[in-house]
Amino acid sequence: MAEVHHFTYGPFNPTAAFLLAFLGSFLGLLCTVRARSARTRGRRNRWLIIAAFAIGGGAVWLMHFTAMLGFDVPASPVRYDIKLTVISLGLSIVTVGLGLMVVGHGRRSLPKTLVAGVLTGSGVLAMHYTGMQAMHVSGATHYRPALVAASAVIAIGAATAALWFAVSVEGWVPVTGAAVLMAVAVCGMHYTGMAAMQVEAGLGPGNVDGMRPLLMIVPITLITAATIIGVAMSALQAMTEEEFTDGAGVPRRGVHAEHPWSLKQASLMAMRRAPGTRPSPRPIPVRPRVEEDLQPATGS
Repeated sequence: MAEVHHFTYGPFNPTAAFLLAFLGSFLGLLCTVRARSARTRGRRNRWLIIAAFAIGGGAVWLMHFTAMLGFDVPASPVRYDIKLTVISLGLSIVTVGLGLMVVGHGRRSLPKTLVAGVLTGSGVLAMHYTGMQAMHVSGATHYRPALVAASAVIAIGAATAALWFAVSVEGWVPVTGAAVLMAVAVCGMHYTGMAAMQVEAGLGPGNVDGMRPLLMIVPITLITAATIIGVAMSALQAMTEEEFTDGAGVPRRGVHAEHPWSLKQASLMAMRRAPGTRPSPRPIPVRPRVEEDLQPATGS
């Protein structure tokens, strides 16, 4: 078996991966808190979709490929298949979104959360091994069944816990703590799945096609920035619309707009007053006379 390195650049990759997992989980949980307080189904779905991009795209997928940049096989070049990489991104966002939609509507229940956790965890696991399949080396890859099973258990457990947090936690301190636990679980699942991989050099094709690992930094950086900015802008737009519209999505109006005043209504109100109830006009204050005005005029 060929030698495999998972921390080629030292603590940089795992630290950056953990921070991305925490940030994505934190933003996603904030969105689920807003989703629970939404007054219409459409608004709730909107917040859940934003949360799916934050958790599935940021906390899971970006964490995965940021950590993958630290993977190296000294006996072989490492390249990435762009098509499979994009497919893994779609799997992550869609499966996380489906799980959030299941638990985000109706009453909270443990069986529903477990079913959604299995669905989402299986999708995250599929994302992970699709991303692994996107990695090409000059050799044959094998996986240790025990570690693969362990990564599956961690993925389903992490997904179930994340969905339970999504419908339970509220407040800055609980959300922050839940985001830390989610980041630890996501990173644990990733490195357990990576440890299951073995490379047998000399059994695969000699030429390795695909994108170089260092070139992946550019698209990962762009996707990271787009995810954070997109989630933030979508959340701000949703909050602004909720601030200036009522629960049914109808724009709020001022008191005068809701009850328009007209001269005709004022006249009718005055005619309907009972006799003797009409208010008297306000007295006009007397203007003090100037001293010259008080003096009599003198003849020439």
